[in-house]
Amino acid sequence: MDHITYKKLYDSLTSREDLEKLDKTLDYDDELLMVIYTQKVVRDATKRFYRVKRHVRRLHRQWRNGTPLAQLAQNHSFPPVLMSLIVLERENISRKQFWKMLNNLDAIESKRLRRELQEVCRRDLIYSPEGTERQYRRGAWGEERLSAWLKGKGIPFRTEPELRAQFDKTPDALLSEPLEYDGRNVIWVESKASFGDPIEVRRHVQRQLSPYVELFGDGLVVYWFGYVEDVDLRLPEGVSITDGQAISLDG
Repeated sequence: MDHITYKKLYDSLTSREDLEKLDKTLDYDDELLMVIYTQKVVRDATKRFYRVKRHVRRLHRQWRNGTPLAQLAQNHSFPPVLMSLIVLERENISRKQFWKMLNNLDAIESKRLRRELQEVCRRDLIYSPEGTERQYRRGAWGEERLSAWLKGKGIPFRTEPELRAQFDKTPDALLSEPLEYDGRNVIWVESKASFGDPIEVRRHVQRQLSPYVELFGDGLVVYWFGYVEDVDLRLPEGVSITDGQAISLDG
């Protein structure tokens, strides 16, 4: 996807309603839209979390006075689950207790809190247990596709769980023999069930891709939902990039 098209799409995804509208009007896979929306929401929430938390006393007072948690989140354009976490910490509910509550809503004794957290989970596509599970399934789906691709080529490899005891940084697949891809022999492959825009790629380069090159040599990263093709993504020397469509066509 070219950068201009991606930027327009990214800027258009500002709410759940935008996600549903674009899903109906644009010829894009609904999971691609969800991936881009998720990346945008997570970035904004990470950037603003402590700014919102600075107002926790006022937010908690408003909730105590009857403003629902979901409404507080809407007022501040903030993920409902994270807003609830911030407010309920003032009720001496630990983070561990909070996530346990979200995963067992029927066990909450307070009728008001149970009702409000049910609404919070319904509204939050990203941080709710259902949203978290969807992201987990997406990651597992990408790893399964990568495994099937490598097995189809007859290339033996070791997986991340098999490598953890030996290495601090572990790609999804460390190949037993080099794979020629796009004119380069790669020895490891990393699966990313996300969209590779400059921010996402830069984060992966710093945390994973550069260390993989230092440890193992040249490698390949697969962004299953595509990447921005016409800008400099500043990949380190030794890293190639591709997408799910190219992998499928390659067989």
